[in-house]
Amino acid sequence: MPDPKDSRYHETGFPSLHWEEEDLPTRPMPLHERPLQARIDREMAVVAEHHVRIALAIEKFWGHRDCVEYLQKLIVSGGDSDGRARAGFKSEVLSALINLVALHKLE
Repeated sequence: MPDPKDSRYHETGFPSLHWEEEDLPTRPMPLHERPLQARIDREMAVVAEHHVRIALAIEKFWGHRDCVEYLQKLIVSGGDSDGRARAGFKSEVLSALINLVALHKLE
């Protein structure tokens, strides 16, 4: 049982929900605090897992103005630059594409 004088715990022995972040020895790093390249790599890995060809195209365009247009076209129309129609993307892929648009604008 924790020390009853420790203000981080209630009398019940359960941790208080009102801890200050400085009191925590470690904490998971939220996605928005990760370095930009780590965030890009994470989203690209999701796309590559399901659509290797699309991931390669994004890598080719990354850093160019055309990249955002390509990503937006994928998101909105579901088609790619070859005119192939898609049935749609899984939710995690769609989320990764949307995040990549936002991350590209941060660079």
